Amino acid sequence: MTGPAIPFREAARAWTRVALASFGGPAGQIAVIHRIIVEEKRWVREERFAHALNYCMLLPGPEAQQLATYLGWLLHGTRGGLLAGSLFVLPGFLSILGLSLVYVCFGKVELVTGILFGLKPAILAIVVAALVHLGGRVLSGRLAHAIAAAAFLALFVFRVPFPLVVVAAAIAGALALPPGAKAAAPSPEPDRTLVRGHAAAPLRTLAVWLALWLLPVALLHLLPGVPRVFMTEAAFFSKMAVVTFGGAYAVLAYVAQQAVEIHRWLSPAEMLDGLGLAETTPGPLIMVVQFVGFLGAYRAPGTLDPILAGVLGSVLTTWVTFVPSFLFVLVGAPYVEALRQSRALAGALRGISAAVVGVILNLALWFALHALFRDVGRVEAGPAALWVPVWSSVQAGAVAIAVAALVGVFRFRLSLFATLGGAAAAGAVLHAAGGS
Repeated sequence: MTGPAIPFREAARAWTRVALASFGGPAGQIAVIHRIIVEEKRWVREERFAHALNYCMLLPGPEAQQLATYLGWLLHGTRGGLLAGSLFVLPGFLSILGLSLVYVCFGKVELVTGILFGLKPAILAIVVAALVHLGGRVLSGRLAHAIAAAAFLALFVFRVPFPLVVVAAAIAGALALPPGAKAAAPSPEPDRTLVRGHAAAPLRTLAVWLALWLLPVALLHLLPGVPRVFMTEAAFFSKMAVVTFGGAYAVLAYVAQQAVEIHRWLSPAEMLDGLGLAETTPGPLIMVVQFVGFLGAYRAPGTLDPILAGVLGSVLTTWVTFVPSFLFVLVGAPYVEALRQSRALAGALRGISAAVVGVILNLALWFALHALFRDVGRVEAGPAALWVPVWSSVQAGAVAIAVAALVGVFRFRLSLFATLGGAAAAGAVLHAAGGS
């Protein structure tokens, strides 16, 4: 330990700020975590942040929430991981639950639509700032730039599966070390505080989290009179939590296909509405599954009141989606930390760090196209496929907000809340005036 311990209450306040400002899908959320925990608080140094992010990118599930859990564990052990990971999900869970209730009872609310319209382009500015900062720190040398560019092209143009991109980047980074060369050793203790000794009982940790994850699912099969939709949702979203790699958008493509075409819990238009809610409320983008779980149970409540069934379906879906993320991080993080001194791992993680820049650029560009244009098409030519905006559908109001947010972030260094708050207000005004 190289400095005074960070008070747990101060960490709780910081993680609450992260949670409330975590808009815009994984790219925006990683940017928020980096800005508050690394740049502002200086609790975690750049190399430790990159190390944690690289591990989380390898896991199935929401990488930004897993990153928050990992960093919370790094600072305060298991209770810190639980605090950071849970707070990261809580605002989004409450927001989606409330909006789901509004959706089935009243339909769309115009004020909410306007606020969400303004938030999207502001998130784009935050993501661009994170890309500039992270790229400046990570991309040193031609190989790193080449890996980042290759990762971006592989994902954005050639639709290469995400796991293959990560594996290729790791191999390239590891092979780049000349035979016998030593990787740059990380500083012995770069952070103000670091929890040690948490690998003492990995089997106990694994057993506890497996029980927390699977016991509620088992009880659904044993209790009489439980609507069948609960068992179906629990099984489906539990499977999703462990087999879906490739980032939020790859996961959502799978969920949309299964939920709409196979289970028929909601229509394609409703799936898009849910995605819009998840993209523009705090928390992981994968929170859209909560909306899916709500509508699925609401429409097949059995003997329960439909609203009650929807709420229970929402809670159940969220539980089986995120408990595995805590399991992966709290069981695996101690081992990942122990391997930091490995020369081979150091090279592989440098390659993944460079690829992460390309991954975030891919997500940021996808988000920009969908935030600034009403209509976006896809043009295919052999193995290549590009998202192409319909230029006549450009949203002038969104472009204006994006430009203003970029100026605010880069020129005036506005805080996250000032940037998002101003954009939300501008979006509400523009929408009311018919400008969105």
